[in-house]
Amino acid sequence: MREDFEILKSGLIYFDNGATTLKPNVVVDAVKDYYTKYTANAHRGDYDNSLKVDMLYEGVRDKVCHLINASSSSEVVFTSGATDSLNRIVFGFMEDYLKEGDEVLLTVSEHASNILPWFYLQEKCGIVVRFIPLTADNEVTLENVSMSITEKTKVISIAHVTNVLGDIRPVQEIGKLCQEKGILFVVDAAQSVPHRKVDVQSSHIDFLAFSAHKMLGPTGVGVLYGRLDLLSKMRPTSYGGGMNTSFDLEGNYALKSLPSKLEAGTPNIAGVIGLGAAIDYLNHLGYEAIEKQEKEVRDYLISELKKIPNIILYNENILSSNVAFNLKDVFSQDTAVYLNHYHICVRAGNHCAKTLKNAIHVNNTCRISLYFYNTKEEVDELIRVLKDSENIFKVIL
Repeated sequence: MREDFEILKSGLIYFDNGATTLKPNVVVDAVKDYYTKYTANAHRGDYDNSLKVDMLYEGVRDKVCHLINASSSSEVVFTSGATDSLNRIVFGFMEDYLKEGDEVLLTVSEHASNILPWFYLQEKCGIVVRFIPLTADNEVTLENVSMSITEKTKVISIAHVTNVLGDIRPVQEIGKLCQEKGILFVVDAAQSVPHRKVDVQSSHIDFLAFSAHKMLGPTGVGVLYGRLDLLSKMRPTSYGGGMNTSFDLEGNYALKSLPSKLEAGTPNIAGVIGLGAAIDYLNHLGYEAIEKQEKEVRDYLISELKKIPNIILYNENILSSNVAFNLKDVFSQDTAVYLNHYHICVRAGNHCAKTLKNAIHVNNTCRISLYFYNTKEEVDELIRVLKDSENIFKVIL
C-alpha cells in the first residue's frame, strides 16, 4: 500500500511511527474535502452542510465504538489526543474518586502522560503512586501485577504497548484480575490501537486513551473511552458551548448527556473526519495483515542489526514493532543526525519515558518504530549505513 502515501515517493525512509505515522491519501482527501466542500460547525446549524458534518462526525464515533468494541457510542469522547484523554481521566474522574492513601500502580516504562498526572495527584491529594516490578526483559507479567496489589490499590494504569521497548502487556488477564478485586483499570492504548485489535469489553478495561495521529489520522485528535457508568460520573474539565442545555443569571445550569457534556467548544471536526477515514483504511487492510507484515520486517531488522558488532540492542526479545538500540560509545542524537544525512528517520532521546532509565540503565536510545508500509529493502539501507558508522563524525560535523 506504499503508493497510498505521497511522502514515500520522495525516497524518505521513515522509521519513527511511534511518534506519528504517515498519512494515506484517503485521510488527506477526507480532511481537504471538509475544508473545501462542506465546511460547517458541528451540532450548531440547521442547514445542509451542518447536518452533513453532524452525520459524519457522529459516524466516526460509531466507527471508534466498533473498533474497540465499546458497548455504546456514548462511551466514546473525542479529545485532542491520548495525553488529553489521560489527563481527563485523572482530573475529571480520579481526583474525585481517590482518597488520601489510596494506591495507584504504574510501571517505570510508562509515557510521561501516564505518570505526571498521577504524580500531581499524589502531591495534591495524598494518593500513593507505586510501580509494578518488571522482569529481566523489562516486561510486565500477571504474576508481578498480582504481587504488587495491596488492600489499598484502587487503580492500575499502564500502557498496552510501551512506546520505547514496545513490550506488550497481558491486558486481558490484568483486566480480569482488576475486575475480580474491584480495581479500576486504565489503559494507554496509543501504541496498540494502530497495530492490533483492542477489545475494551473482553479486556475489562474501564478507561482507554489513544491518539489519531499514531494510526494514520490527523494530529490534534484523540479518543477517551470510559465505561458508561464511570463516564457518567466524570466531571468536565472544560465548560462552554455545546455541552450545556441551559444556564441563567442566577448561576443555574444544566449539562447535556454523554458524550456531549465532555466535549465543550468547537471540536477538531476535520481531524475527527480524518480519523474516520484512517479507521476505514485500517479495517480494509485488516489487523491480522498489519501484524504479519510488521513481524516479518521486525524479525529481519533484529537479525540484521545483530550482525553489526557495535550495535547495542535493548529489546530484541520483545515482539512489537519497536526496536531500541544504540551505537557503542555514540550519543543517540548523534546517531539520529547521522541517519538523517541518508534520509532515514529515527527517534533519539528518552522518548517521554524518563523513568525507564531505572530499568535499562541508560538515559537515551535510538528507536526504530515500524509500521505496515516499512519494508526489508528499507532495512537493508539502514543496515548499510550503520555498517559505515565509523565515519559518523565526519558526516555530522
